Formats: sequence, C-alpha cells, structure tokens
Amino acid sequence: MSNHPTLLEHFRSFCYQNSATDFEQAVAYFAMFGGMGWNVDLSKSLEALIEEKVLENYRYIHGDITRITQSNPVYHSLLSALALGDRREHSAFKRTNLRREQGEEAIDFLVDEGLLKIETSLEKPVDGKDDNSDKLLFEQPFMRFWFSSISPYYKGIKEGDYAEVKARWSHLQHAFGNHIYSQLVMEIVKKSFKDDANGGYIDKIGAYWDRNVEIDLLAKRKSGEMVAGLCKYAKSKASKSDLTKLKQLCQRAELEIDTFVIFSKSKFSNELKSEKGKNLKLLSPRNMMGLMHDLSEKDLLEYSHKRY
Repeated sequence: MSNHPTLLEHFRSFCYQNSATDFEQAVAYFAMFGGMGWNVDLSKSLEALIEEKVLENYRYIHGDITRITQSNPVYHSLLSALALGDRREHSAFKRTNLRREQGEEAIDFLVDEGLLKIETSLEKPVDGKDDNSDKLLFEQPFMRFWFSSISPYYKGIKEGDYAEVKARWSHLQHAFGNHIYSQLVMEIVKKSFKDDANGGYIDKIGAYWDRNVEIDLLAKRKSGEMVAGLCKYAKSKASKSDLTKLKQLCQRAELEIDTFVIFSKSKFSNELKSEKGKNLKLLSPRNMMGLMHDLSEKDLLEYSHKRY
C-alpha cells in the first residue's frame, strides 16, 4: 500500500473488497471499518460487527495500536479529543489541557506515523494564537471510530462489560458517517467539474473556516473561479433558504463565489430546483454512486494491518 492513500482510494478498496453496492450502506460501514483492509460482512448489523470484530478482539487491536502510539497517554487523549470534537487543533489542546508546544509535538508525531493529517482552511490562513486553528483528519476512518467509541471505555471492555460502549455508540451513530460523506462529496464535486470546459477542473478543494464562519466546501477552479458548497444531512429537503444561508456565509467571509453547490440526502424543494443552472449545482446520493463506478481488482489496496 502507498504511504498515504486518499480517502477515495480507501473507500473504493473497501467497496470492492466487501462487494458493496449501496452507497449509503457503504459509507456507514466504511466510517467504522475503513482503512484497515478488513473483510466486513455487510449483511450483519453494525452493532453485531462492533462486538464481533472489535470488542471481542479488543486486546489484540489495542496492542496493535499502542505499538504505533508507543502507549503514550498524551497521544491517546489527543486522538480521542479530535475524534469527539470539532477537529480543531486549538480545541483539542484545550480539551486535553495540553500546552501548545506539547500538543504540536504530539501532532507532529501522529502525522509522521500516518494516524493524522493536517487540514487547512482554504483562502485565508488561520491564526493559531486564537481559537481558530488548523484541523486534523484521521487517515483511516477506523481510527476515528476507535478513539471516539472504543478507547475511552477500555476499563469496562477489559472486564467484558460493553454497556458504556453500546450506549455511546447509540448516541453517536446517527451522524457518525456524515464526516466521511462530506469528504466524499468533495470527490464528486471534483468529478462533476472535471469535464466542464467552462472554468476548468478543480485545482484546490477543501473547507473554509475562520473565527465566525464555517463553509462545508470551498474550491478554486483552474480559471480562478470559486465554488462554495453546503452539505445537508437532515431528513427535510434542501430549500432555497439553504442557498440563501450559504450565500450569506460567503458574504461574511468576503468570498466572491461564481458557482454554488448543495448536496442533500433528502432531495430538494421545487423552489430550489428551479434555481438550478450554470451557477447552482444540486447533488444527491444518486450522484455519489459515481464514486463506486467500475470497481475492479486494481482498486484493491494492500494493507499491512492484521485482519480481524
């Protein structure tokens, strides 16, 4: 396996290896088990797989992970803070009572070991001296699941008591896959602009944040034109008010946007659909299926992790 496969490469490998055909199911299972090369039986519930593959193998998986983290409690607490928080470096330091110098040293180690990667806000550099800082992404989705839902409850797990883990997962599971969804939406946005001659391909893509504004997706095309996007996961349809909100956020951030993109898991209002055109793209789970197109053995990554 290459040192740092992209999230999309991990996802396509997971889908091919486990014969996934339903995108939403694939994201839900990938958000928990992705990036490890494990065979996952998609006919089983997530709850059953948590117990069978993770809790019953806790001692062995814990041993594998602590060999990477050197059993350093600072690294473990920082990883849990990032897995459960807003992923901002500054917030994680506060949550773990780490001095900036100590925290930055820990992050350097975790990035070098391939557990984390740094995400920067597009277009405007952040100021690490205040509460606006770079964010951290987990390289493998499973590691985020482990440090959010397994590692903090090690005492009970070692005693065979899974009640805390199950209660915590019950609280987290509804929105747990949204973080992966957001990153994959960026991939489909890149794909949707790839063959558009008007403005060219996406040159840079990510998210935007400052002290007062957060925008789910921001991209710059080869021509210099800017694209801003919003991801909506609620059961209600995306509406024109969502577009208005996105435009207001861009104005507050003083960003000049040429094209807006709205992704919705629950369709779109007729009023919003009437706005669709050159300056507004609407994306749904149906579009996301393009990320699973033409899966083949060449998509299969070779992992060095033990398989459980």
